[in-house]
Amino acid sequence: MAALTPISRTPTSFYVPVVAAFGAVAGLFVGTAQGSGFLGMIIGAILLGVVAFGLTKMNLPEIPSRWVLAVVFAIAGFLLAGIPAGVIGALFGWFFGWLTFWLYEGRYRAKLAPYLSPGQVLWHYTFRVICGAVFVFLITPIIVVMPLSFNAENFFTFTPEMLRFDPDGYSLKHYRDFFSNPDWQQAVSNSVRIAPVATILSVGFGTLAAIGLSQPHVPFRRAIMAILISPMIVPLIISAAGMYFFYSRIGLQGTYWGVVLAHAALGIPFVIITVTATLVGFDRSLTRAAANMGANPVTTFFRIQMPLILPGVISGGLFAFITSFDEVVVVLFVGSAGQKTLPWQMFTGLREQISPTILAVATLLVGISICLLTVVELLRRRSERLRGMSPG
Repeated sequence: MAALTPISRTPTSFYVPVVAAFGAVAGLFVGTAQGSGFLGMIIGAILLGVVAFGLTKMNLPEIPSRWVLAVVFAIAGFLLAGIPAGVIGALFGWFFGWLTFWLYEGRYRAKLAPYLSPGQVLWHYTFRVICGAVFVFLITPIIVVMPLSFNAENFFTFTPEMLRFDPDGYSLKHYRDFFSNPDWQQAVSNSVRIAPVATILSVGFGTLAAIGLSQPHVPFRRAIMAILISPMIVPLIISAAGMYFFYSRIGLQGTYWGVVLAHAALGIPFVIITVTATLVGFDRSLTRAAANMGANPVTTFFRIQMPLILPGVISGGLFAFITSFDEVVVVLFVGSAGQKTLPWQMFTGLREQISPTILAVATLLVGISICLLTVVELLRRRSERLRGMSPG
């Protein structure tokens, strides 16, 4: 009986318009797919507002209501555009059922400080919605590319067989082409030969520069820092053109070492920034104590300083590696056909032959990038623990 008593329920004038607003956003996407985004917004807002009002005023239990909404929306989506739309419809129905009761029962305030004003609560969730929208905007193109890499046809669009989840519409032939085509394998070989060497140079020079610029007695260190990180700020096409004219005069244009040095120059700023951030929390009394105990500067660096800043060094190295491995503009200027890297081969495939193998390569690169970024995050957390900035 207590579950049916409307204790601390939020007013209808609050939760119904909010659910209707979310329904308008969902209706925008559905209506756009059907040919009229504006009409979809209106229908979505009215439909979800009425659903939210009806579910709460009839005191229906939450879980069965969410299942009913999921089934109804799944059927509607299936009738509109087949199985994929049915799956999306089921997710929409479940989400809107949860959202209605989450707002109606006031659970949105459960984990917030009780003294927050309505405006502060609104900004708290608005900020998260904005961040989520930005994330979806950035991640959607990547999510679309990945299933397309399994297309059985040589198309860059979803075929009717793929939309029906027909096994005949999916294939690994683009992956087989990547691993068997000599052009793609030569490009991978070049990238593997260039990126690690460029990363080593970036880590070496970038770490030394960061340590030197962290010393307060270094003159003009702000100006030097601005110059060293300028490759991150200056448009890449300008840097590439400058490298081309410079390397052509000293005989490095079109050579292996020319590409390596160019990529190292692009990776050094990332190493400097990550190592400098690590050095912010470094206790310099440790190096002074080591010097008092008779350790020379080299021993102090490798035995005291390096283990503590190692997470920042590795993180910068990973960013430098990703920069070198994914870079295409500079290598087009300073490289030659013998240094055709994987991004260069992808660019050529888009411009000249429209090869769907690019989708398979892009999926593999996304997987590699996710693994590397996961390592970076783990190293960041380890660095914080070593510096006492987070619990062990």
